[in-house]
Amino acid sequence: MTTWPDNPVLVEVWRGGLGTEVLESVHRGALVVLDAGGSPLATVGDVTRPVLPRSSNKPVQATALLAAGWQPRDDRELAIGAASHNGEDGHVELVRTLLDGAGLTPGDLGCPPALPGCEATRAQWLAVGRQPERVAMNCSGKHSAMLAASLAAGWPTAGYLDRDHPLQQLIEATLGEAAGEPVAAVVTDGCGAPQHALPLTGLARSVLSLVQAGPGTPGRRVADAMRAHPWLVAGTGRDDTDLMQGVDGLLVKGGADGVHVAALPGVGAVALKLDDGGDRGRLPALTAGLRRLGVPAETLAPWAATPLFGGEDVVGQVRVAASVLAG
Repeated sequence: MTTWPDNPVLVEVWRGGLGTEVLESVHRGALVVLDAGGSPLATVGDVTRPVLPRSSNKPVQATALLAAGWQPRDDRELAIGAASHNGEDGHVELVRTLLDGAGLTPGDLGCPPALPGCEATRAQWLAVGRQPERVAMNCSGKHSAMLAASLAAGWPTAGYLDRDHPLQQLIEATLGEAAGEPVAAVVTDGCGAPQHALPLTGLARSVLSLVQAGPGTPGRRVADAMRAHPWLVAGTGRDDTDLMQGVDGLLVKGGADGVHVAALPGVGAVALKLDDGGDRGRLPALTAGLRRLGVPAETLAPWAATPLFGGEDVVGQVRVAASVLAG
């Protein structure tokens, strides 16, 4: 296994355009690559320190909803239940359908109102004076599924976001079991739901368990639904959608504040956290981890570097540190 010193540089930002190239800044963090058996192949930084995976926990959270008795009518509803969607028309319509099928309404949702994350859809809403709605919030699929699971289990929907609610207790236990270690802390996430801290190794192990679960199990059902409907998981122009469409068999889920996790059945998993919580370095770091798992560089080329623009020209790029690729 390869390791690097603490607080290493994962991603470098280079800028040029006038006949020279300069190192503008760096992104530090941690990254772990696991083999198919869940053992570390490579670690960068401290991968045992608990972090908040944010929406990267959603795939495993969705397995707890199935265990509670939720029966989505199709795998599209299951995919939106694990999504961080754009709020495009198809996303919002599916959330409404999920709620209606369970005898619920958007007013039952505990997530805050929001405008769509998709720029084009948001512009359409603003043009007609449409106000923020709970169904457009990127976590509304998860909240709708949580409510439906509570009803299926015979638990109250009131207080479904409280940590001591039976559903949240089941989610917390499920996350710890999949990670192979207890949840280290519980806080409140941006959508109002409990958020559970785990080490990166545990996060990678938990998502790997989904893609390697047997057919028909809750874990495999979630993994298959997300991979079958990647647009529902994120949306137009989103990296998670594009990656799952571009890499056969890949399950990938990003989270806020610089977190990403991905897994390939029979191959392994990658999880990372950028300490500054930034987004622009996540994809170069993730692709470096996937290359460690044998995914061809040419397959990952669209995500291996993020271009920097000066005017209308590309004048630099965000790319993984050379030491991470060479180690």
